[in-house]
Amino acid sequence: MTRVLFVCLGNICRSPTAEGVLRARASAAGLPLTVASAGTGAWHVGEAPDRRAQKEARKCGYDLSDQRAVQAIAQDFHDFDLIFAMDQSNLATLRRLRPDGAKSELSLFLDLLPEQPLRDVPDPYYEDGFDTVLDLIEDGCDTLIATLRAKEQGRK
Repeated sequence: MTRVLFVCLGNICRSPTAEGVLRARASAAGLPLTVASAGTGAWHVGEAPDRRAQKEARKCGYDLSDQRAVQAIAQDFHDFDLIFAMDQSNLATLRRLRPDGAKSELSLFLDLLPEQPLRDVPDPYYEDGFDTVLDLIEDGCDTLIATLRAKEQGRK
């Protein structure tokens, strides 16, 4: 079973949304995955996702209410196969955190969408735009599911 971790800054907007979307869509597609999220900062550890993120997710049928923010740690690079940073700043932080010999794949989430002109999933915390963030995340998760499904088929 593939283990996926999404990482943003505080783990209350973008990464928990991605966790909820991928978990729901992978389940609907019959693709067994372990999905989690974390933040590079510790400001919100233990908190539920931002109420605005939850509201936008709920409109599209995703429930984020059981999630609680955690901070990314070096052990994550051993516990997860794929780690996706939501922006380049978080990617740089994760590269510094990554222990030598870690086998997990680390990449920018929107690299899944090469035709997408944005490289970073915008942080809606101060700017709003939770609907745009959700759209980007749904597109990326759909691409990830298709990629993982193709790999799974290739192994059979």
